[in-house]
Amino acid sequence: MREGTGNGLRTDIQGLRAIAVLTVLLSHAGVPFLPGGYVGVDVFFVISGYLITGLLVAEAGRAGAISLGSFYARRARRIIPAATVVIVVTVAATVIWASLIDAVDVVYDGVWAALFAANIRFGLEGVDYFAQDETASPLQHYWSLAVEEQFYLVWPLVIMAVLAMVARRRGSDDVVAGSHPPAYREPLLVVLAVICTASLAWSAYQTGVEPGSAYFSTLTRAWELGIGAFCAIAGASIVRDWTQRARELGAGIGVVGIAISCVVYDETTAFPGAAALLPVLATGLLLLAGQNPGKTPTFTALLLSVRPMRVIGDWSYSLYLWHWPLLVVPALYLARDLTPWETALAVAAAFVLAGASYRWVETPFREPGRFAGLRWMKGGRALLIYPASATLVLATCGAGWAWTERIGGEHGDEPAITTANFGTSETKAALPEDDTKALVAASVLAARNHVKVPSDLTPDLLDLRDDVADVGDCDYSYEDVRDLCLRGDEDADRTMVVVGDSHGRHWIPAFDEIAEQTGYAVYYLVKPQCTAALVEPARVGTNEEWPDCPEFHEWMLEQVDDLDPELVVVSTASPTDGIYAAGERVDYEDEPEVMRAGFTDLYDALEPLADEVVVVGDVPKLPEDPATCLSSRPAHLGECMSQPDERAALMTEISRETAVAAGLRYVDPKPWLCHREYCPMVIGSTLPYRDPGHLTTTYASELAEPLGRALHLW
Repeated sequence: MREGTGNGLRTDIQGLRAIAVLTVLLSHAGVPFLPGGYVGVDVFFVISGYLITGLLVAEAGRAGAISLGSFYARRARRIIPAATVVIVVTVAATVIWASLIDAVDVVYDGVWAALFAANIRFGLEGVDYFAQDETASPLQHYWSLAVEEQFYLVWPLVIMAVLAMVARRRGSDDVVAGSHPPAYREPLLVVLAVICTASLAWSAYQTGVEPGSAYFSTLTRAWELGIGAFCAIAGASIVRDWTQRARELGAGIGVVGIAISCVVYDETTAFPGAAALLPVLATGLLLLAGQNPGKTPTFTALLLSVRPMRVIGDWSYSLYLWHWPLLVVPALYLARDLTPWETALAVAAAFVLAGASYRWVETPFREPGRFAGLRWMKGGRALLIYPASATLVLATCGAGWAWTERIGGEHGDEPAITTANFGTSETKAALPEDDTKALVAASVLAARNHVKVPSDLTPDLLDLRDDVADVGDCDYSYEDVRDLCLRGDEDADRTMVVVGDSHGRHWIPAFDEIAEQTGYAVYYLVKPQCTAALVEPARVGTNEEWPDCPEFHEWMLEQVDDLDPELVVVSTASPTDGIYAAGERVDYEDEPEVMRAGFTDLYDALEPLADEVVVVGDVPKLPEDPATCLSSRPAHLGECMSQPDERAALMTEISRETAVAAGLRYVDPKPWLCHREYCPMVIGSTLPYRDPGHLTTTYASELAEPLGRALHLW
């Protein structure tokens, strides 16, 4: 079934849908010349706004009103069946083949997706720095469905409100329905202009402030659907006097605009924001150029209407739903990126499943009159699809959650690793004298000897990714937070300040305990993503300049000066997404020297402000996620032991060298986590890492005593 705007079928729109889904699919498959293929989603938004609004205003023009029941029944038949099938299959496949911790995440994702709120879940994760090392969810693409359905929860009500206002002014619904041009058109366009302007302005602002949440937000995307709605309402008037040449030119410009977006944009582009104007307006121009079907079709419309494009356009919804889990779930199972051949196989499978889905799932529900078993679903009874879908998905997710809980608890009776119960007399004699270092060494020896994972892990493996140190009200992740929060011994007459990024934050449980035991008031001036070194890191997620980090550096130094602390502790990592200097991005090979200068400048700035400055080196970074490895049911600990990341180790060595050169004391935490260049993912029965680079709160607390001794506080 093809959709129209009430003014005739638009076969070229099916071809435009094909363009949209192919750009998304090829971009996700890693085709190098389409880094901006994600704009295909924006093309979909404009098409959706155009088609759905066209149907709504056509109904309003005929009857002077809109039937919400009929509208949502059509949406249910169109959207829910295929979406439900893919959610159920994806959750089941992830539970069977992926690690337990990934399976738990996808179970929750499935619930959010079924409730058309996936964008809210992923938007919240997008502003959480501690989620940056996690694998993408195989249901992440459901965010766009959530945006559309949230928009259509409100947009028909807006149209109805405008209709009611016009009818009240004119005194008759018939006047609204029969007027030419429709009496509701101008007031509806005014309302639409307000919505689009406000949404675009918010999109530009939010993309600069919180790019992660902005990408998934309905508020930042509403204007894109609104542009499509504008074309549906005002399109006939706009193109009425266009010549054939003007229409050909408009269509050509539209195609070029979309193509430029796909080729020029990439993951570093601040998006959506103002950058989304190009693909959105280009799509709107294509829709306008193809309007007025009575005229000669444009050359572009003819190309878009060829049978292969129309078939892919027909399959586009199912193809969009299937392609992403087929790329992600195998990668989760293999615990690595797919090879080009594996990716090609996944793409081919997506086409096969999309064709099957379109024929046996989408078409029967969209045209229930043709299928005896589904004829009862005609009319408003199709609304029953909503609760039926939610029930099926919730049952699947509930079963998946129960399975992960059952399997996650099946560790047997494997004991914790200790220096007393592990190894031969020779290996025990070779262990370091320090208890903490000795346990690390014992854990490495246990892993080398293929000891099984201890049964009683702390923190709980399935809760590992939520194990983040609390910063209270002083979460400097948010750019408008510039308060001071007193911790530790609030009555103390000595002050300690910890400065750094999230790698300073993960030490908070240890410093809280140290401060309480030794009589220090403590302040945590730690801003995630913002290295303490006086450089300007690129903003994670956009790779753009991030002026808020240097501004935080200035504020941090002012606070240290005002607090006049006895002790300042620096604990930080190097930037993960690059560095800017004088407005230019620093070349990768030049970053170490820029960081060397940044650390030197930091130490020079802090030394006059405190009695003592101590540098706690960064913890070794692991090459893989411990949560994923340990929850993949490994046979023994040796499968999850690794050596530190070399690049991160280089940056840590630079922080040490510059600290020593500045005459500062340097504390190396590496022996508390690794032994002879090997880092176990379980120490005793404790999980030391919550992700490849951050400590768990449990292990940070366990390191309070050795850290306190290293700082000469105990």
